Amino acid sequence: MAKKAMIEREKKRQKLVDKYATKRAALKEIANDETKPMEERFKARLKLAQLPRNSSATRLHNRCQLTGRPKAYYRKLKMSRIALRDLASAGQIPGMVKSSW
Repeated sequence: MAKKAMIEREKKRQKLVDKYATKRAALKEIANDETKPMEERFKARLKLAQLPRNSSATRLHNRCQLTGRPKAYYRKLKMSRIALRDLASAGQIPGMVKSSW
């Protein structure tokens, strides 16, 4: 089980990303538009730099929904390999059987 503080920090980052997504996208649009004057683009970049760092989507890290484990994460299932194996062994995932020979 991951530390609760790490799980909560990731939730906090997700909220910030959701909150600032539209504002960040608008500022990036202005900053990357070659037709706009250089001063306007520079001001947009300064405003972008003033936004909270944790509002950037690149700072998010995938974590298992059940355990909070950050490594060995399956995106499609949103869980780690260990949690997946435990659920499969218990027969809680339809169609998945732990192989044995």
